[in-house]
Amino acid sequence: MTLTPDTRRLYQQVASAISESIESGKYQRGRRLPSERDLAAGFGVSRPTIREAMIALEIRGLAEIRHGSGIYVTERPPGHAGAADLDLAADLDIGAFELTEARRLFEGEAAALAATTISDERLQELKLVVAEMAGENARKEQSWAADRRFHIGIARATRNTAIAQVIENLLDLQHKSPLCSYMLERARRVGVQPRVSEHRRILVALRKHDPKAARNAMRDHLARVIVDLLAATEPDALDDSPARSEKRRNDYIRRLAI
Repeated sequence: MTLTPDTRRLYQQVASAISESIESGKYQRGRRLPSERDLAAGFGVSRPTIREAMIALEIRGLAEIRHGSGIYVTERPPGHAGAADLDLAADLDIGAFELTEARRLFEGEAAALAATTISDERLQELKLVVAEMAGENARKEQSWAADRRFHIGIARATRNTAIAQVIENLLDLQHKSPLCSYMLERARRVGVQPRVSEHRRILVALRKHDPKAARNAMRDHLARVIVDLLAATEPDALDDSPARSEKRRNDYIRRLAI
């Protein structure tokens, strides 16, 4: 299950390879696919890459992710074009893990810069946005509108138009990318909400005009977003011990230590 040289993203290559195996009969319809761990080892990629590939196949109707059970091959959807026409690169684009990792890098530095320039008026605006966020959570609303305004507000507080535009574009990609949007929707369906306490920690650091604390608070917050996404899209049977499950999750987020 090795991948040949290819310009597509890794998850797209993996998804295409698995779809070809389904078409060839190696993976039979209605049967469970190998575990995420085994697929990652077989392809020589990370388990988040396998996770995104599986969700891409689910969007295509080739696989079904059953939370707490595993990933199963579905029956061929009526009129499906087959693996030869499965152009994953054209219309799925960026996954939520990749996008959130990028946000963590850019927004961490933006928060640090904003801490040196933010005005009292902007701080008051952000305080009101956090209160609105808490209200949305209490009402179990899924708009995430306040969360978006909070992050854009910090980006604009840098007083650097280029930085603000980059971060707004990253936030827009959450909805423009079908793969990312689909993953975030799965997270919402299992109850993932904006973490108000983490946003308050960011706000405290900004109010103190402490760049280091603001950077760390933002990076920690977005690292937790990735952990939430991992938990919400977990396909494998949940029969591991708590310690083993925690170790597996820590393996996923080693990149967040940089």
